[in-house]
Amino acid sequence: MTGGSRRWLWFPLVLFGAWLVYAALGPEDWQIRLGLHWLVEHALAFFLLTVLACIAYPRPMIVAGLLVPFAVGLEAAQGLTPDRTADVATALVAAAAVSLAALLADLVLAWRKGWKDGATGPP
Repeated sequence: MTGGSRRWLWFPLVLFGAWLVYAALGPEDWQIRLGLHWLVEHALAFFLLTVLACIAYPRPMIVAGLLVPFAVGLEAAQGLTPDRTADVATALVAAAAVSLAALLADLVLAWRKGWKDGATGPP
């Protein structure tokens, strides 16, 4: 993808990020649940956010450096709401999901760079 074709991805990325903030800090009754365990839902949400961010901005380690504190801070901010509690396990799962997605994106980008340079396998 070229830089111009990635530009449209910023809108769904910001929209999904805003939805995550709303889901984390908004009223508990208005949350959308998938029916999975809440740790799995957190992991999927932050994994998807990181994948979208890595597609929009193909520097996965910079993306991870921004999204790990965002994920942990969002979980910590839940301690300020009247109907939620901050949970260390959830913060760790969210940070691990961000890190995993960024590492996988970095691996894919390294393979693509190797393929473009004429290498036959991973660099």
